[in-house]
Amino acid sequence: MALDEATTKLLEQLAESGTKPLHEMTPQEARGLTAALGEMYGPGPDMHRAEMTSAPADDGHAIPLHVLVPSESPRGVVVYYHGGGWVIGALPEFETLGRTLAQRTGCAVVLVDYRMAPEDPYPAAADDAWAALRWVDAHLEEIAGARVPLVVAGDSAGGNLAAIVAHKARDAGGPALALQLLVYPVTDADLDNESYRDPANQLMLSRESMVWFWDLYAPEHAMRQNPDASPARLPDHSGLPPAVVLLAEHDVLRQEGQEYADALAKAGVPVQSRVFEGQMHGFFTMVNVLPGSEAGIAYAVEAIDRQLTAQPA
Repeated sequence: MALDEATTKLLEQLAESGTKPLHEMTPQEARGLTAALGEMYGPGPDMHRAEMTSAPADDGHAIPLHVLVPSESPRGVVVYYHGGGWVIGALPEFETLGRTLAQRTGCAVVLVDYRMAPEDPYPAAADDAWAALRWVDAHLEEIAGARVPLVVAGDSAGGNLAAIVAHKARDAGGPALALQLLVYPVTDADLDNESYRDPANQLMLSRESMVWFWDLYAPEHAMRQNPDASPARLPDHSGLPPAVVLLAEHDVLRQEGQEYADALAKAGVPVQSRVFEGQMHGFFTMVNVLPGSEAGIAYAVEAIDRQLTAQPA
């Protein structure tokens, strides 16, 4: 299926503005682009409580967190890791998404501001993601007023981090996770599969830009084989929490995301997945800009609701 009309128009506007491809930008230029896109999303729903706090990392630095609480008694807590290839993305750019998810799921949402490359390359992002999850688990009552179910979620590189911490939690015997929500996640460093080579997928995210991201995040190729960089490389996916996987039809990451969902299902993990036709990488987070975002959020909200109804606090 061809790209939908709204996505096509957005790409035409970016081309007309002279926006360079990501892989031709410096990290600072790319961060400026995502900040400008973030301004298009609007303010998001009002929250019962919205506050900044931080979690201590194992080496002592502070990991900023934005806690969004929709009501006095949230039914769960979603720890959300933003996308951006471990290089770009900032909390303000994901606040509208976080507020929307909080309002529509009835869960508190905690946005994690993990360290990014090239200033802090692999494994800084994965280490911060794990430390933040452990801190949220230890402070569930403070955030939600009770020991409510805990969900990990993320898009793209954030989906990579959500998958990684789900494995870490299993291997460490906790925190207990009710669900992992993986939105077009990075799961492997194979840059030459079918969806990577498809010319129709070379859009805002392309094979060249993923090469750029990996080179900044994990410049030594041996690093990329580690399971806390490429979770698909883990030999055992059994015993993980149920997974919901959202994929975009026109996305270089589509194949690895589908193969990861298939591997989870083969290991006995309950998996719900969907490829959103006519959508490109990034559609989920473009709240109030792309109609595909509304469809993706509705799908995610329904999945979270179903899981929390089946697994109450």
